[in-house]
Amino acid sequence: MNMSTAPELLEAALPDRWIDGESSVFRENFDRKSFEVSHHLASHPLFQLPQLMDLAERTLKTRPLDLYYDMGDVAPGQKWKDTNRNFSPLDALRQLEDSDAWFIFRSAQKDPAYTELYRQAMAEIKEMIGGDLNSRIMREDIIIFVTSPKRTTTYHIDRECNFILQIHGEKELYLFDREDRQIPPEEEIERFWTIDNNAPNYRPELQNRALTYRLAPGNGVHVPVNCPHWLQNGDNISVTLSVNVQFIDSIRADIYRANHYLRRLGINPNPPGQSAVRDRAKAMAYSTASAVRRAARSALKRGG
Repeated sequence: MNMSTAPELLEAALPDRWIDGESSVFRENFDRKSFEVSHHLASHPLFQLPQLMDLAERTLKTRPLDLYYDMGDVAPGQKWKDTNRNFSPLDALRQLEDSDAWFIFRSAQKDPAYTELYRQAMAEIKEMIGGDLNSRIMREDIIIFVTSPKRTTTYHIDRECNFILQIHGEKELYLFDREDRQIPPEEEIERFWTIDNNAPNYRPELQNRALTYRLAPGNGVHVPVNCPHWLQNGDNISVTLSVNVQFIDSIRADIYRANHYLRRLGINPNPPGQSAVRDRAKAMAYSTASAVRRAARSALKRGG
């Protein structure tokens, strides 16, 4: 797609409203429980494969770190660090039917063609959630996933809560209860927030505890922060839009980080939520220690 044609395509394609749902459902369940939504983005021209190829080319030139890709026969329990990235992403996109590849277009709204799409989708979601949501947000963006037929997206948890909106193809989302402390254990959440994005481990013997959502063009699912999940693509190329919100939730994150270091000292710490006094003390202690470390590093860089 030539960038000069993007406004005309957008003007012809924009519906009055993109995301449907009951405001009460959004307000009651947002970042608490998963729930289904519907949308009108499946026919949007910016999600067609030729336009996504153009987006990939532009992203590789201007923001290469915002295009993640890997290839191979991946199992749910496999870690992202163990996947194959030794290939040309553009060649894999051109041969998506057979390349067994997975692409993540991070922060797609930074591309001018996708900025208005991001603004409208985020505005509609915020309207339905209501309240002073903006004061809680640290970061928001949209991510586009493009997946080869039958490809698996590995088991993981996210720092963001998101709305997964299916655009093309069908896939199954397996979503676990974040409050079930076998899925995942406290230790894995602590490591995730502190040192290791790959900390959560898939346990196939607990797969029957997952909720199964069938994603098809026009529907989607809200996934709260830290809800473990993995996805299995159907026998089709899949395009999925994720609308993401990351909260200013440093206190809860710092409690997990403090617990990680306490555990390394041989202490079995209480998880967040059991004692407000202990939670505040741990978060403050970790925050203070982090500030001291940052100041020390800054002084060393200055030669002080």
